[in-house]
Amino acid sequence: MTLSTCLLLATALFSVGIYGLLTRRQVMAVLLCVELMANAANICFVAFSRFRGGVTGQVFASFSIAITVAEVAVGLAIVILLYRTRGDTRLDLASEMKE
Repeated sequence: MTLSTCLLLATALFSVGIYGLLTRRQVMAVLLCVELMANAANICFVAFSRFRGGVTGQVFASFSIAITVAEVAVGLAIVILLYRTRGDTRLDLASEMKE
């Protein structure tokens, strides 16, 4: 696998994530699209690390995965709170929770 192939894969994943982020109304779908975009960045980190000969990109990818896990935990807690208070997980209902 070449560097350009890895970057093309990352670009495709990031593009799908952006498309989903802009078109979806459900909170879970938006969270999944953000995960796709984070994974695209991780692919870039690892690809550059592999082809440049260091481990720095792999370390960044590991930290990025750890931060993404924390983000998912907070996001799911918000989704559960939204579902309990409103009975649905649409994003327009989340904007009504501002008080």
